[in-house]
Amino acid sequence: MTDAQETAADTSLRTTGGAPPDDVAPAPIPLLEPREGIPPVVASDDALAGVIAAFAAGSGPVAVDAERASGYRYGQRAYLVQLRRDGAGSALVDPVGCPDLSGLGEALRGSEWILHAATQDLPCLREIGMTPTGLFDTELAGRLAGFPRVGLGAMVESVLGYSLEKGHSAVDWSTRPLPEPWLRYAALDVELLIDLRNALEQELDRQGKLEWAQEEFSAIASAPPAPPRQDPWRRTSGMHKVRRRRQMAVVRELWTMRDQIAQRRDISPGKVLGDAAIVEAALALPPNAHALTALPGFGHRMGRRQLEQWQAAVDRAKELPDSELPQPGQPLAGPPPPRAWADKDPAAAARLSAARTAVSELAERLHMPQENVITPDTVRRVCWEPPKKLTPDAIEDALSGYGARRWQIEQVAPILMRALASEA
Repeated sequence: MTDAQETAADTSLRTTGGAPPDDVAPAPIPLLEPREGIPPVVASDDALAGVIAAFAAGSGPVAVDAERASGYRYGQRAYLVQLRRDGAGSALVDPVGCPDLSGLGEALRGSEWILHAATQDLPCLREIGMTPTGLFDTELAGRLAGFPRVGLGAMVESVLGYSLEKGHSAVDWSTRPLPEPWLRYAALDVELLIDLRNALEQELDRQGKLEWAQEEFSAIASAPPAPPRQDPWRRTSGMHKVRRRRQMAVVRELWTMRDQIAQRRDISPGKVLGDAAIVEAALALPPNAHALTALPGFGHRMGRRQLEQWQAAVDRAKELPDSELPQPGQPLAGPPPPRAWADKDPAAAARLSAARTAVSELAERLHMPQENVITPDTVRRVCWEPPKKLTPDAIEDALSGYGARRWQIEQVAPILMRALASEA
């Protein structure tokens, strides 16, 4: 570890300045305004061709953001894409009018993309043909640099001294036409991303963490799309209350029907039927639609036809043979929950306790969250089934096998070695 890493602390981070004297009121933080005004929304092939040409001719990294309609529409598709680049200015592109942005993605190939919380936006950008070959994640950079708050507004304020407009992050971005205040908010999301990226790069370099960040960014850019979840109905909120297999079958039937309806109507599944209602029906196993009406979530506002279709799903689950009922839980792909370790394997529980303490102390020294130093799942897996021979190479190989980056292995392997050896 370098001297810079040892001395890096939150107080050393780039901020808008020191605290004012007690008798002097702090200066108000200026509200950010778009430098060139709000750009027009691009919703035609001709207008998109102009944006592609402008951004291909621009220079330097490209600030990119996307707005979704989570909670309103089915899925996580993008309903607005914002971009900014030196020499090209800002652009707002409507993926509804321009559903194929692969030409824009190709024009930006080889350029560094700047995103805030990249893993949130990359899936919806990939769907419309935009995939970066390299990126800089300003949220992740803030975590590695030790910022206590890493939301975009907080980062822009503490690093650059500007206040972003708030209040439109959770609106229905599928609305057309998009209101002007929403477009202003969207344009501002990329207005200072390039400046924020440059300031954070300097701070990471000062702390000796820039190479670490670059490894993280490369891992995000090269990661394949996440595979579909197995049995997604098991993630229904309140599922822990459902213990009998017949009841689990009701959850599965209701969840599947709800998902089909939501997809067909292109609305959020929660607007079709709430998770709480699904669980209530599973626990009650109502004999008919009249009994279903008495349950929370199936009130008087629901029409008879709707009630009958939900009751039909319940009846299907009730009629299944035992051989087709879901099993109580999914097979574990890794170690059991840590709360069960003390009973199942006390030695492993002791290893985990020692390793967690060591990782926590390391995270404090590095001034970053523990989960960014090394994922908790990786620590659990190594502690549950450590290498047969506790050697540095064996620990490093184990960490690498679970996806740890080179910088993480260099920092974590020695302390894990000591923790595991102390409990051997």
